[in-house]
Amino acid sequence: MYKPLPIGVESFKELITQGYYYVDKTALIEQALEKGSEVTLFTRPRRFGKSLNMSMLKSFFEIGTDPTLFTGLHISQNTELCEKYMGKYPVIAISLKGINASSYEAAFDQLVELINQSASDFQFLQNSNFLTDYEKERFARLLDDEMSQKVMGSSLRWLTRLLEKHYKQKVVVLIDEYDVPIAKANAGGYYRQMLDMMKGLMQALKDNCALKFAVVTGCLKIAKESIFTGTNNFVSDSVADSRLTEYFGFVQSEVDEILKDAHILNQSENIRKWYDGYHFGDVDVYCP
Repeated sequence: MYKPLPIGVESFKELITQGYYYVDKTALIEQALEKGSEVTLFTRPRRFGKSLNMSMLKSFFEIGTDPTLFTGLHISQNTELCEKYMGKYPVIAISLKGINASSYEAAFDQLVELINQSASDFQFLQNSNFLTDYEKERFARLLDDEMSQKVMGSSLRWLTRLLEKHYKQKVVVLIDEYDVPIAKANAGGYYRQMLDMMKGLMQALKDNCALKFAVVTGCLKIAKESIFTGTNNFVSDSVADSRLTEYFGFVQSEVDEILKDAHILNQSENIRKWYDGYHFGDVDVYCP
């Protein structure tokens, strides 16, 4: 049966519910849990499926998820893991790819909007019986569109703390395209200001008792004055040094299966010329 291609679709839930063609990458869930890293940074080129994988992780772990989204996929065969982890955690998922401005002030306003939107997903915290009046007031600051820089810097850390207290469960944090604001700031002439702000936001990943684990993606590993300095149990998985090569982009066996399903195996050599050429770790990878 023909399935439409999910061109531009970055929502795992939409991809599955709308019946799009999907190359199963759900084994990444097992790796995220089995490796035991508190924070994992994946750096890959653009258009290699980072955002879709982050959406997939969110759909798996977040409280209230629909288990049928994973029916028939690799992870569903691991029933013990699914019973233990699927739908068990509050999840904070943000994407920084939209932070694109010519000045720090404009970029900061975009960050405020992003945190406002993320916090609004948890507005029930305003009426939580498990939070003190002070904690509810702190949460209200995350909904304020006149947020101060101090509140912004501690926003993700506070949100994890409040969610853990409400749910009595540690929090999963997913940060997609973490390096975009810094790259844009470098081009716009406000690199130092944005670097300091990102260091503040990433404090949520350091010595945070409310954190179950975090996954961060980007195109670049910012080594100089790293914003991840001091992060406990931190693993960087890059193109040059990868232990999870097969989860971003397509490996040869997946390309063969795609061409078989599309009835164009005779085009395999052209596909190789057009989309091959990447080498992650010790594996050849195709750009999706």
